[in-house]
Amino acid sequence: MTSAFPAPGVPAAERGGLRIADRALARIAAQAASEALAEHAPEPERLGFPRASADQGKRGLRLRLGIDLPYPVDIAAATGAVHHQVVRRLAQLAGAGEPAMLLVVERLVPPEPGGLE
Repeated sequence: MTSAFPAPGVPAAERGGLRIADRALARIAAQAASEALAEHAPEPERLGFPRASADQGKRGLRLRLGIDLPYPVDIAAATGAVHHQVVRRLAQLAGAGEPAMLLVVERLVPPEPGGLE
């Protein structure tokens, strides 16, 4: 009977590897972006959930992330926070290095009329 575990002393590089699905990486990135946006939006429930796609090619992880931002907002601070949170969560949950990230602000969401004054 063969063992499911590698023999002792087999180097890690010879034991195989784990590849996390692109879809899973995209979902982690979208959730992390949502968490970051919740801190920068006075009404985070009015923003659409971030849209993400991931591709692990020969050049590493490439990520496209589409987000909505509240208006008015400091766009540089909000997108910087999103970038930082996505990189941190991908490293924490998937062991991924820093991706090549395309962060697209798809929509600015104005406040509800009479909401913020």
